[in-house]
Amino acid sequence: MIWSDAIRLALRAITAHRLRSFLTLLGIAVGVAAVILLTSIGEGIHQFVLAEFSQFGTNVIGIAPGKTKTGGAPPSGIPTSVRPLTLDDARALERVAHVTAVTPVIWGNSEVEANGRLRRTTIYGVNAAMVKVFTLRVKSGQFLPAGEDESARGFVVLGAKLKNELFGPENPLGARLRIGSLQFRVVGVLETKGQFLGIDLDDTAYVPAARALELYNREGLAEIDVSYEEGVPAGRVAEALKAVLKARHGREDFTVTTQEDMLRTLSKILDILTAAVGALGGISLLVGGVGIVTIMTIAVTERTNEIGLLKALGAPSRTILGIFLGEAVVLAAVGGLAGLTLGVGIARLASFLVPALPVHTPWSFVVLAEFVAIVIGLAAGVLPARRAALLDAVEALRAE
Repeated sequence: MIWSDAIRLALRAITAHRLRSFLTLLGIAVGVAAVILLTSIGEGIHQFVLAEFSQFGTNVIGIAPGKTKTGGAPPSGIPTSVRPLTLDDARALERVAHVTAVTPVIWGNSEVEANGRLRRTTIYGVNAAMVKVFTLRVKSGQFLPAGEDESARGFVVLGAKLKNELFGPENPLGARLRIGSLQFRVVGVLETKGQFLGIDLDDTAYVPAARALELYNREGLAEIDVSYEEGVPAGRVAEALKAVLKARHGREDFTVTTQEDMLRTLSKILDILTAAVGALGGISLLVGGVGIVTIMTIAVTERTNEIGLLKALGAPSRTILGIFLGEAVVLAAVGGLAGLTLGVGIARLASFLVPALPVHTPWSFVVLAEFVAIVIGLAAGVLPARRAALLDAVEALRAE
């Protein structure tokens, strides 16, 4: 039997029982649609998270006190042999080849009082290079002045939201405010940066690192962030930074993390999550496969006389096997195409109705879902088709 006749016979058998075939197709379609929709959401979240990290640039290296196994800087008050990172360490790293900017970082949470209003928010102790390292933009005034470290003056730069909460539409430049027990003068306001993984980047204040150390009574920095020239391998710069700090500390009691490493690790984790979500949707495909097994088993029972007639006319067992396998594969393939259309359509509709929901349909998963649907149809049809192929012609013709 030629392939065109086999496909025509399979379609005729499917259309002969429209309701039964439709319900089987529906099982496969729902499974494929679930896979496409879940993987679209997973891939959308994947790209959203990577874009959130990349908005600060990809040529950034972070240095934290303590080796990775120590979990970074220990809580204050607990004895430790780890030498803290200092402002002098940050200055020393500025002389490393290919380094374009270095900023020390200390952070904490404090009450900010100004203009008769009080608000608790996040305070970052940094230096003038912060805007270059993390691509911040100043809306009015200026950022912290350069060249001030140990003797830094009490200047503060406000995030857009914090400025609105404290001063409303008024111009805050030159105004005095209190952070904790220290007094500061506003010298700048940043442009809106938005949120980063649920953290409001606009509800912040930036003060000189030396003043932040005093404010939070700390001896060392929380981290040092370094930006380097575009096109230079991150590993080369990281090794140079390690060499300088090891020479200053006498040993490697710090952790260097490149943005590339972080994004690579994050991407792997998100890929696993996307695959896991897709696998959950794949359970529906297995349910659809069970439906195909059931339908094909019923079809073999109902068409026993037809099978006996074909065998009596000389049709070999492989032809009978091919006919029933073809029906199973056509059922799965058509159901898969319907599921693809349904899944992509729902994903696009969800993206339109909820713009905040990151949805991106990975076409590799679309092709894979259709392929898996066909494979499931093939696998589900094997047992019923084999049973049909092994029927004895005489016994099959006797069946009612």
